[in-house]
Amino acid sequence: MSTITRKTLLAAVLLCATAACTDLTVAPQSTVSSSTLFNDPNSYKDYLAKLYAGLAVSGQQGPAGAADIQGIDEGFSQYMRLYWEMQELPTDEAVIGWGDAGSQELNTQLWGSSNQFLGAMYSRVFFQVSLANEFLRQTTDAQLASRNVTGQLAADVKQYRAEARFLRALSYYHGMDLFGNIPLLTDSTAISTTPPKQASRQQIFAFIESELKAIRSDLPAAGTGQYGRADQGAVDMLLAHLYINAKVYTGTDRSADALAAASSVINSGAYQLDPNYQHLFQADNNTSHEIIFAVPQDEAHQQSYGGTTFLIHAEIGGNMDPAAFGSDGGWWGLRVRPEFVALFPGVNAPDKRAMFFTNGQSLVINNLTNFNDGYSVTKWTNVTSTGAHTKGDFMDTDFPMFRLADAYLIYAEAVLRGGGGSAAQALTYVNALRTRAYGDASGNITSAQLTLPFILAERGRELYWEADRRTDLIRFGQFSDQGVWEWKGNVQPGKTTESFRNLYPLPSSEMVTNPNLTQNTGY
Repeated sequence: MSTITRKTLLAAVLLCATAACTDLTVAPQSTVSSSTLFNDPNSYKDYLAKLYAGLAVSGQQGPAGAADIQGIDEGFSQYMRLYWEMQELPTDEAVIGWGDAGSQELNTQLWGSSNQFLGAMYSRVFFQVSLANEFLRQTTDAQLASRNVTGQLAADVKQYRAEARFLRALSYYHGMDLFGNIPLLTDSTAISTTPPKQASRQQIFAFIESELKAIRSDLPAAGTGQYGRADQGAVDMLLAHLYINAKVYTGTDRSADALAAASSVINSGAYQLDPNYQHLFQADNNTSHEIIFAVPQDEAHQQSYGGTTFLIHAEIGGNMDPAAFGSDGGWWGLRVRPEFVALFPGVNAPDKRAMFFTNGQSLVINNLTNFNDGYSVTKWTNVTSTGAHTKGDFMDTDFPMFRLADAYLIYAEAVLRGGGGSAAQALTYVNALRTRAYGDASGNITSAQLTLPFILAERGRELYWEADRRTDLIRFGQFSDQGVWEWKGNVQPGKTTESFRNLYPLPSSEMVTNPNLTQNTGY
């Protein structure tokens, strides 16, 4: 990925203002016309690289300059940083200590429609959609024929189109999960000045499902694609997530389909559990055979203040030594809540996934903005598995969006939800994760202990700080009006919040510019 993402793509100013991000009836603006751009055969891959880079960087010139979206500080605007914050900060897994406008609203589940981070995430989703749509418009059979594109390049572009559709489906999945009913525009949507109409969550769900099924055969087999690019394993994992959450999204249980998708990943034989859990979050995690789809990070070529650069810097503060994490400094931001620590049998042992820094840190969070309140996390690091590291401003650690352990847990959950499969196999998968965590079978569970509440807790232990927790808590009915943890509802002991907070509001800027939108209930 580094080879292609380091190029300045489209020679472009590709901007999406947060004030009207779903004005997707207008094609992305570039200083180069499409007729000129695609005269270069390499431009097809370059454009695709921009789509992938949209998950990893924040603009056209590194961490500050020619930002992709406007209306927010560029450092805050990177896709995976925003998505991580939406998925982790309102949950039992994380808090942030900063006082930037909107940050503490995420900590306490008291956001409103003008929250800058929600608006920026919405913009990121549709910026990705708009780029994908334009790429698909420019790579139809007719367009390729008009440019005399044949042979190997034409075959390559067919795969590129499938990858663009995967990335579009991924962003629509994030948008549907976070915001519910959102506009649905594709490359076939007519260009006009009419504001886009709102689609239902069920319609978005159906579109994502149909797209993923349609493109699967045009992608490399699981585990055979270029690292950091979509293959059939990535498609199956996105389908598994779509189906395991289907009852939330559509009202219909699709556990059987979730089990089938997870099984397809597992039975492909393309992936193996990494024997070292920590390696999955180190600077050479690109060598792990457990990772199915990652957002690559590269200190030299993919510079932004998001992704793992954000996660590693922001988890460091207090008495922690930044150099030990391969970082040039700490940002004194992220910690965990005590309820999450309680998921483990002890701090740092015997479950080796419990990676907390406690020296000078209190378990209880009396003050959300005091970094020393709450344990810090040492899960993410810019050090390789051999101990090599630099004291970098930007990180080399990739963000594993999908990995095999997640497929194991989806399989087990689907079995418990009546999706078929084998209860004995589900137990085997879960105990494989626990054997890795404990180093032996001492942490293994029995079939009687394998319950849905256990799965939620185990997903927390295995996948924490990987941008899954909010969606998991909603699926298990624990996010808003049931689960309680410190500072939820903006009181120190925590309290339940209104059930409408299972969805984020549509940004107020979108409501002003698009009269076809109906705001989510409660906002």
